[in-house]
Amino acid sequence: MGKITDFICEAIEGTGEAIAKAIEVGGDAIINGVEVVRENPGKTAAIVAGTVVTGGACLAGAGVIASTAGGAGLLGSTIASLSGAALESASLAALGGGALAAGGAGMAGGTAVVTSVGAVAGGAATAAAATLLDERAG
Repeated sequence: MGKITDFICEAIEGTGEAIAKAIEVGGDAIINGVEVVRENPGKTAAIVAGTVVTGGACLAGAGVIASTAGGAGLLGSTIASLSGAALESASLAALGGGALAAGGAGMAGGTAVVTSVGAVAGGAATAAAATLLDERAG
């Protein structure tokens, strides 16, 4: 029993150290992020706006975006053979990890995926554009 107990104690101790390090690194990242926002309020507002606008547009157009991916065969040949509402529903469900009945997140999950990817892409594009404008201005 001693070896098992020692092993468990070492695993718990190692896990605690890893969690402490993650909190330390995360805390530093938050502090650095706050400093960047404080130093660049205009750039930060532009990036947030770009993220919100593209995320909102993708939310509104999630069905069309998913249908385009599904119709192009990016989600499999079975989905590509569908059309109309069936194509939209199947595409969103596929992006959501499958139908609710099959354990996936369904169409709502697919909508969340499309919206999230759009928001991240919009934020990244806005950040890149803002950085490029800063470099040209400076």
